[in-house]
Amino acid sequence: MLLFRYLAKEILFSMLAVTVTLLVIVMSGRFVKYLAQAAAGDLAPEMLFSIMYYRLPSFLELVLPLGLFIGVLLAYGRLYVESEMTVMNACGLSTRRLSLYTLIPSIAVAALVGYLSLVASPYGIAKVQALFDDAKNSSGLDTLVSGRFRVDEKTGRVSYVEKLSENREVMNNVFIVEELVEKGTVQKRSSQELSVILAEQGKVVKQDELEGRYLVLSNGFRYVGQPGEQLYDVTSFDTFGQLLKQSNRSARLYQKTDTIPTRQLMESSYIGHQAAFQWRISLIILVPILALIAQALSKTNHRRGRYVKMLPGFLLYIVYLVMLNGARDAVAKETLAPEIGLWWVHLVFFCLAMLLLFGGYWWQRLRVRPR
Repeated sequence: MLLFRYLAKEILFSMLAVTVTLLVIVMSGRFVKYLAQAAAGDLAPEMLFSIMYYRLPSFLELVLPLGLFIGVLLAYGRLYVESEMTVMNACGLSTRRLSLYTLIPSIAVAALVGYLSLVASPYGIAKVQALFDDAKNSSGLDTLVSGRFRVDEKTGRVSYVEKLSENREVMNNVFIVEELVEKGTVQKRSSQELSVILAEQGKVVKQDELEGRYLVLSNGFRYVGQPGEQLYDVTSFDTFGQLLKQSNRSARLYQKTDTIPTRQLMESSYIGHQAAFQWRISLIILVPILALIAQALSKTNHRRGRYVKMLPGFLLYIVYLVMLNGARDAVAKETLAPEIGLWWVHLVFFCLAMLLLFGGYWWQRLRVRPR
């Protein structure tokens, strides 16, 4: 028991250090991406930390298995380099017993990954999707910044608000320029007309009966005409309403299956849902298999050092995930039977782990047969 506690402590401490490092790297990269979208006016600044908070489980479910894998490599590699593992083997610690000691903490990590994959991650992604689908965020009101122009790359609309109220619900001195659209397509450049709107105030109003959101402007003018020409239509208005097209960016952020609760995936007969469910279960299964592979790869000596197997380990981990992802896509596209699904990938890597751990012993038993 004392030896098990020592090995488990070495594995978990190394895993924790690696996981925190990888998590900081992954979250920093994603945060910079969201920050660039917020600076460009495509994302509300107030949403950044909420999005990162709800995305944390989906980051952890992929980082934790890799953290455990590298943690076992580093922990056992140090024991081999400092000859502690040699002493343990001399005292009767067999490969089989060491595998058992490795599996116990890996099963605990697998249980945590299971909670993240089956419960926390779908819930978090659904919350992020809800944030993007929120009325204010979908309308684009929260992305406006006082005193700055905002350009919508898709529609070509240029918006400017001189000042926003404290609750960000009322816009003062609004300026909007957009191209006129005819029959669903933008007119040609040679005959392009622009609509210029100036208004004292504006706000976004949601109409539940019509299931739409409208930009309502008050006390302003609308100018319609072609740049360079003298003929313009000028309209003054007390109230001017314009339907806001809902952005479909949020619908493409994540696959729909990623937001569905696991219980609903289990009860569904849709092939895409079955593939998503197998993927979530696969994240749990790969944890102990990776731990066994890391145990086999960690064997080293003084000359080679503890980091000599890091590159082969990374390559195996990447191949494992790529094969799982490919099998998931094959099941979703009905080119692979759901009964086979992602399970054959786990079987292949489990056999590889057994071969790396006990292959030498089995080969020696075959070569040295009793007469």
